[in-house]
Formats: sequence, structure tokens, C-alpha cells
Amino acid sequence: MASTTSRPLSRRRLLQGGAALAAGLPAAAMLGTGARAQTLKSVKLTLPWIANGSNYWPMVGKKLGYFSSRGIDVDVARGFGSVAAAQAVANKQFDFGIVFAGGTILAAARGLPLVTLATLYYDAMMGTALLASSPITSPKDLEGKKLGIVPTSAEAPFWPAYAAAAGIDASKVQLVQVDSKVIERVLIDKQVDAITAIGSSSIPVLVAQGQTPRFTLWSKVGVELYAAQIVTRQEVLDQDPKLCQAMVDAILESYAFTLREPKKAIDEFVALVPEVGLTKGGRENAEVSQGLAQLMTLRPEALDHTLGWTDIDKLGPMFDMVMKYGAPKDAVRPDPKKFATNQFVGKVTLTKAEWDAVKTSTAGYAKLLG
Repeated sequence: MASTTSRPLSRRRLLQGGAALAAGLPAAAMLGTGARAQTLKSVKLTLPWIANGSNYWPMVGKKLGYFSSRGIDVDVARGFGSVAAAQAVANKQFDFGIVFAGGTILAAARGLPLVTLATLYYDAMMGTALLASSPITSPKDLEGKKLGIVPTSAEAPFWPAYAAAAGIDASKVQLVQVDSKVIERVLIDKQVDAITAIGSSSIPVLVAQGQTPRFTLWSKVGVELYAAQIVTRQEVLDQDPKLCQAMVDAILESYAFTLREPKKAIDEFVALVPEVGLTKGGRENAEVSQGLAQLMTLRPEALDHTLGWTDIDKLGPMFDMVMKYGAPKDAVRPDPKKFATNQFVGKVTLTKAEWDAVKTSTAGYAKLLG
């Protein structure tokens, strides 16, 4: 992991890598000074990674006033991975975080007092990416092939789980360790036959470089984790439930705006981060990443319940998988019922017509997922 802390977004610390979008900037202009500003409560929120098409919505929400209207002056910071973001929240560097479930589960297994207040994406999009021309047509076809993998990536620990679930003899697959900066390039250059990846990260990079990849979600064989969860410390929940409600409402309203107005939302993102539009493939990267992420919200949890709802019964198998493949030996399995709550969701959601519109707007991105 690059760091165990997160830092405020800054124009001076843009990260660039190939055609991938990499930008971390202030969420919006400073709020007005004077009496109004003094009435707002300062709250720090960390993203799981650099601001991109799958996580930028709190930045836009701040600009549109979704936080200030609830008495909050939110400071949005980039993160350095979900594990680091979860630790930063637990260590009181941030009050809230947007964290993939794997990072939160690992933190909870180490005894860190975190609680999940809402879930926005229901699949972390762990999977295997292939070029369109690849002769590989089934998971078992990976046997005898070279598979590129970033050892420190979010999905790497769960490759053995996928291999077992998909009926792959992992001993017959040649793993090629690759740096995260070139993982897509080694696939394009055919130095490997396939790569493991997080779809919302690698697919936009491949598309921006003129590829139409085939991507197999590991969740199709039960290797799945929730993603993009709103987390805080237990003490924050206990001491200030009204703040938790306000933050969940503001974050969900920010995300709902991107669901209802995906193109306008990207326009707002580009206005906040002009480098997105100036970087080759930057806007396209953001649009693809956003579309893929929104696909992961189109699940029964949100459609049959409400935006942000967590199926706590599904957490048990996720915990078991993380404990088996990703947690240290001295880790203790968390209690799913203490790990997440649905008490703060339900005030912000979409109508059936709006959900249908999301299905239509993301249909093209669904074709990228084989």
C-alpha cells in the first residue's frame, strides 16, 4: 500500500498514469465567510482513491450545496486505497470515508471500530480482463496461459478463491507479477494472455487506448464484495447520529444526482477538475468509469429497497472470504450485524422511472462485462 494516511485534494498532487484519469483537487470553492460559514460544522471525508468517475460525487455534491444545506462544511480528500482509507477513519484522521467493503472488513477484523452506514455499489468488480481477439472463452481456458496480476491490488488476494470457484487448476496458470502502472499495457502488448483487475479501473484505461476488452466478473461464481460504502467510527455514530444522518443524506443525494444526470454530473466534475477534459481520454475515462460503477448499483438491494441499503445477510460470506484469503492469522471475524446498519438510508432514493432511465443510460457499458 502506498500510504496509511490520506491528504487533502490538491492541484499540485495530480497523479497521472497512461491514459487513466488521475486527479485530486478541492471538492469546490471555499464556502462564504462570515456568520453563515461559522454555523457550518467542519467534517472531513476521505475518498478510497484519487478522484475519478467512480467516486467523485461528494465533490460535486459540495459544489451543489447538498452538504452546506445540512449544516456541513465538508472537506473531501483523496485516498490511497480502501485499506488505508479505512485505517485513516479509524485513526480519527477523517470523520467519514467512502471505502470498498474489503478494506472495511479487514480493518474491522483487526479490531478497528468502524461501522458501515450505507452501500452504493454492490460489486467491487473484481475480475479477469481479456482482449477482444483472445481465444480464451471460458475460465478454465486460463490454464496454460500467462495471467498478469498486481500483487498489492485489491483483487489479488482473491484470485485463489476465484480459481477454485470457477474450476480452474491454479497450478497450471502462470502468474506474472506486474506493476500497477503498466498492468493494462502488458495486456495490450500481449505480454500476458489476461490480467486480473478491478473493472471500473482497468476497463476505462483499455477503452481509452482503443481496445474493446472482454471482462469476466468474478462475482458470477460467488467471489464478490460490496464496494463504495459510507463508513465512520462507532463513537461518531454513538455521539452524533444526527451528523451521521446528515452525511448519509448529503452523500446519497450527491450520488443520486449522478444517477439522474450522468452527463451533467461529468460536466460538473470537469468544471471542478479541468485537467480531466485536457488529459487525452480523460473525460471518456470518467464517463466509462462512472457508467460501470452505476451498473453495480442496479441490484435488488437498491431497486427493491432504497438507495444505500445494505443486505446484511450477504455480508457473512464476504467476511468468510476475506478472513480466509485476505486477513492476517490473528484477525477476528467481525459480527455482520455490528458491522453495518440501514437506519440512515431511505430519505434519498430514485423513482421507478428514474431507475429505468439509469438502466437505459448504462446499457452500453454492460456490454463490456462478459
